[in-house]
Amino acid sequence: MSGKIVILPGDPDDNNRDYLPEAIKDSTLVVNENGNNSQVYPERLKEYKEKIIGDQEDTWYEYVPASYDGSRKVPLVVGMHGGLMTGWGQAIYTSWTLVADREGFIVLFPSAGLRRFWIVDCEEEKLDIAASPREDGIYINMPPERPEDNHDMNVILELIERMKQKYEIDAGRVYMQGMSMGNMMTSQIVRYYGHLFAGKAGSGGPSSPGLLFDRDNEVINRGGPLAVWQTRLEHDITPPHFEGDTEYVVRRNREYWQRINGCRSLPELKVIGEDNFAFYKGEQADIVFRDVKNRDHGQTFDDAQLVWDYLFSGSRRTEDGRIVHEASISPRKGDDFNIVLMAGCERAYVNNRLVTMSGPAIKRQKLKYHGLNGDSIVRGEYLCVPVSFIAEVYGDGAGVRATDEGQSAELTLRDGRTLQLARGSIGCVVDNTVHAMLCEAVYVDGELYAPIQWVSQRLLDHTASTCEDVLYITDHYAELSKNMAHLIRDEIFG
Repeated sequence: MSGKIVILPGDPDDNNRDYLPEAIKDSTLVVNENGNNSQVYPERLKEYKEKIIGDQEDTWYEYVPASYDGSRKVPLVVGMHGGLMTGWGQAIYTSWTLVADREGFIVLFPSAGLRRFWIVDCEEEKLDIAASPREDGIYINMPPERPEDNHDMNVILELIERMKQKYEIDAGRVYMQGMSMGNMMTSQIVRYYGHLFAGKAGSGGPSSPGLLFDRDNEVINRGGPLAVWQTRLEHDITPPHFEGDTEYVVRRNREYWQRINGCRSLPELKVIGEDNFAFYKGEQADIVFRDVKNRDHGQTFDDAQLVWDYLFSGSRRTEDGRIVHEASISPRKGDDFNIVLMAGCERAYVNNRLVTMSGPAIKRQKLKYHGLNGDSIVRGEYLCVPVSFIAEVYGDGAGVRATDEGQSAELTLRDGRTLQLARGSIGCVVDNTVHAMLCEAVYVDGELYAPIQWVSQRLLDHTASTCEDVLYITDHYAELSKNMAHLIRDEIFG
């Protein structure tokens, strides 16, 4: 690390709800909106304008950290802004300049050539939608028939070459990251010219599956493998032309790079706070999938920091074109302890390895029904698992001591405490003391079941987070997100 990160105090403009308030430029104003937060306009961010390709004037921004002196080659990161934004907008809405101060790399922030929209590919059957005006009267930039004729892509490629000539850039460590439409453009560029980059990342704005797969479900790609990072947001809604099937689009975008990079094994999972990670190892290159709990469209301010620390910092392209993964600042490793369960499934994911339980996890409701004239109120829903599985993950190795034909059971926890449970009782006994669980123990198909959430939270001080019938248990604060629950359902338990 070559420098210290310092966030400067700004002047909050909470009354300004413009998409990109122009008053921010060259000022100390900052805006905040559910994680789409800006920093003070960086003093070292320099603006450039020139006719690079043809007669159209283009604008871009360069950020060179104070530590750069040209004595050694440094990485280059290309930051791609979202639709209706600018290069300087991407600079202030991310932490790329701050991470550059610490690590000493250079950042290029291009601006889209026309109407602040990148020229992105479109499936033939949807060209009529792309050619129609939006409600605000703005037309989406129409893509050319050949990618070689795409003005915006040509400008970006030329700017990268200019950066290599102007600065001491490590050609094996060129990366690109984009937000929303900038993510779509990033993905488009690397589908054609991925061999020029070591890694790509993006938040929001997944690509339309019709651009990724042909009618025979074969990938459409000529850029080859590279290190890939995908950030999704739990409450994000994909663009209207995806017809609202967000889950399908997110899954297909992930599957696309899994195929190209040769990711054939199950991922390691890490959930820390609201950040949900799936780390894939690939035969050609690795992938990081990140979903953010309780976030809408956009990018978190620390997305750049996470991308750099987990992926870009340890990924490079060799002279013979291979992607190699060296030690990154933050290791791409799953949680040291986790238990992942899904209602109706006999398998569990324990410490990032699949195991089989003696029976499926079942969903049990805690009901209030007395005094409701036959009706009931659901006060909680919990996953119950065989007590033998609880003994396997939390016990001392001695297993379960069963009585009453298996309808009562006792086990010893790893810390020496004893836990005794019985069919039909919400009560249990821990070291000769009575406790009430979240719901009663039940007897199913010859197995005594109990709510594992209660054991993990009450007896072990662990976190248990549920989303769409998937339960994630770990030994620190964690909030399971929707897209991660879908990934677990489809790839681990599917």
